[in-house]
Amino acid sequence: MSTLVATGRRHRSSLLVAVVLLLGVVAAVVLGGPASTTDPLDPDNPAPDGARAVARVLADEGVDVDVARGADALEAATVDEATTVLVTRPDLLGDSTVEQLLDHGAPAAQVVVVGAAPGAAGALGVGAPSSVALGDGRAADCSDPLVGDLEIAVDQALAYPGPGCFADDEGAVLVDGPGNLVLLGADEALTNDQVLRADNAALALRLLGQEERLVWYVPDLADLTGSDGVSAASLVPRWIGPGLLLLTLVVGSLMLWRGRRLGRLAVEPLPVVVTAAETTRSQGRLYRRSGDRGHAAAALRAGARTRLAERLALGTGTAPADLVRAVAVRTGRAEPDVHALLGPDAAAPGHDKDLIALATELAALEEEVRRG
Repeated sequence: MSTLVATGRRHRSSLLVAVVLLLGVVAAVVLGGPASTTDPLDPDNPAPDGARAVARVLADEGVDVDVARGADALEAATVDEATTVLVTRPDLLGDSTVEQLLDHGAPAAQVVVVGAAPGAAGALGVGAPSSVALGDGRAADCSDPLVGDLEIAVDQALAYPGPGCFADDEGAVLVDGPGNLVLLGADEALTNDQVLRADNAALALRLLGQEERLVWYVPDLADLTGSDGVSAASLVPRWIGPGLLLLTLVVGSLMLWRGRRLGRLAVEPLPVVVTAAETTRSQGRLYRRSGDRGHAAAALRAGARTRLAERLALGTGTAPADLVRAVAVRTGRAEPDVHALLGPDAAAPGHDKDLIALATELAALEEEVRRG
């Protein structure tokens, strides 16, 4: 029982802040009227992902909350040593607006940036964060008297490399950046639906309510210039280029190694013997399948001329005209009729029946020459 009492006393301030924020949420929903914006973490957004509750409670506690929407409004806002500058949606910042923020926010007591992803964190001079889950809560466990006794709980957060509060092996959720920068990776702790979890409310009020004025800067995409454009190269990790170069070198070396090992092509005999008759039949089937009767007829005539020249002892180099004349003399046929059968320039068959008839007539002609 004594332990419970001591725990209750230790978190009495956090409970009081939570009650005040709860009343602020109820008042914002009931009396605040319709939402003027639906942007996440916007001080005028009463939706679950908005931050109207924190803004209203800070105003009720006497903090002068000045909402600066866009770079021009930020430039017009008064920033001095009694001012805290809060930056939400840092993903909308570019190189030019980051430079403007750092210059105009230099006199401020602190510039608090919530939820800075790797791109924005790099532009602010902080290492790339890693994603962590704080659903079960995490104690500050640091020497900072402002938040050292608090515990926060959010669904997802960002942990930045280096020392800080709410830290583990991945990094710290709350870290000090260059100059007066402070980075808070638990941006969900400011939202209307999660501000009452654990000590999120106390963290928001202690971090943002230390000074008299709070300039709540909401970046605008319209403020970005041409040099702030995002290219495909800026979206990939820096190791992609060296990695691709190394991969190219490895693949090239492997190709050279295996290519030299293969050597010249080796000529080997076929494992089987294909007879001339099988070759002829296969060639005939190809001619038939393609429907090329001209080539088939030319092959039949060439074979007949070769065999007839051998039969008549004329030699393979005999001209077709001389062969036609010799065959006509041997068989007694007219030379035009023999030329129509054997001539290389004879007409091609128009149908399969004509091709079959040509083969039959060539066979009969060879038989007449053999008998004669």
